[in-house]
This record gives sequence, C-alpha cells and structure tokens, in this order.
Amino acid sequence: MSVLPLPEQKPVYVHTMFAAIAARYDLMNRLMTFGLDQGWRRYAVRYVAGARAGGPRRALDLATGTGDFLPLLHQAMPDALVIGADFCLPMMQAGLSKLNATAGRGGFTAGDALRLPFADNSFDAITVGFGLRNVADLMAALREMHRVAKPGGRMACLEVARPASRLLRVGHHLYFTRVVPLLGALIGGNREAYTYLPQSAEVFPPPEHLRDLLRAAGWRHVHYRLLGGGAVAVHMAEK
Repeated sequence: MSVLPLPEQKPVYVHTMFAAIAARYDLMNRLMTFGLDQGWRRYAVRYVAGARAGGPRRALDLATGTGDFLPLLHQAMPDALVIGADFCLPMMQAGLSKLNATAGRGGFTAGDALRLPFADNSFDAITVGFGLRNVADLMAALREMHRVAKPGGRMACLEVARPASRLLRVGHHLYFTRVVPLLGALIGGNREAYTYLPQSAEVFPPPEHLRDLLRAAGWRHVHYRLLGGGAVAVHMAEK
C-alpha cells in the first residue's frame, strides 16, 4: 500500500516523518547503506570543494537533516563558513554535536528548499544528500539552489538510483522494499517512514532525467556518476 502523500500534503508529511525518526536517523543511515553513505558524501564534497568562485568561501548543505555533510565540508574547505539548512528542527537538533567538528565555522539555520533565506550568489559550494525527493516542487528547488550559488560555484547532489544490472536491480528492489521497512520498524521505530523511502525513490526522476532538469534550471557542465553498484547517483554541476 502506498504511503506517499499528495503533493499539497507533502511538506507537512515530510516534516512530521523526519521529526519522528530524528533520534535514530543516523543509525538507520549507517545500517541501510552498510556504512557506505559517508564515502558517497566525501565523493560529492571533493567535487564542490574545487569551486573557483571568488570572495569569502561559503558552503551550503541543503536539506541538511542531522548535518552529516558539515564536518566533511569543513575538512575540505577549512576556511569556509559551512551552513546546514533544513525545515525540520528536530533533525538539526539531533545533529548539533557535529558542529564540534567544524572549529566554530559551522552552523544550522531554518530554511525551506523552495524559498531559501539567502541572497543571490551567496555560496561557492552546495551539497544535498537524499533530500530532493522530499521536496514538493523539484524544479523550484533546483532553481533556488542555482540562484544562491555564486558564478563559478559548484553543486553536488546524492540521490537513490536503480542499478542497471537486472540481477542487482532485483536484489536492490527486494532489499529496499522488504528489508529496509523491517529495519525501520525494529530499529528506527517507524515502519511507515522507511516504507516512504523506497516508494519516494521509485517515483523520483532517474539520473538522466534529473541531469536534464538541472540543465533546465540553469546549471552547466552537468554530469553524474553512479556509485554503490548503481544504487546511488551523484549529480555534479556548476553555475
């Protein structure tokens, strides 16, 4: 049975869901990905840290959740101010300890991906990890990311994909639709939230379509790489 909300209900649904699973969100991420998610994030960070935009260095992690990207961005850009923006306060509260690894150069702020509270041309680097499929208007979010990026700034997006290999695709589907919800019930304490995960991934644009949407939103040099046997796509682009 589908747990996906109607588009007009999605913001409230997503906020309520993430608030409910915030305390065990990081644990579930590590279990679901067998600890591979941090390596995927480092891959994205290496790309955005190479931005050549001028002026003071600033990095934004959009839909930051518990802020997994913030220590990694600080390590790669130690002179930069690294900001995590999310519209779910309990998620950011669950990640407050991660700011200790940013040497006073990191912080959280409330922010809606469709109406970011930042001026045009604000950031050298933008990351978003497994967050775009949760927005109510994908194109609006892609345009907002482009708006707040500096000319020459870089963006990297991690999202769930589907393996090209038929055998891997079948295994991935069974794991995502059967095992992950069970883990969500037993460990995360919320089966519905981890049923939403595979169902939302199923309706999210495939990598080649997301590449085209990024181009339509104004990004240039758009390309992507599949990681984790094709289960994850990292889209990279410049402004």
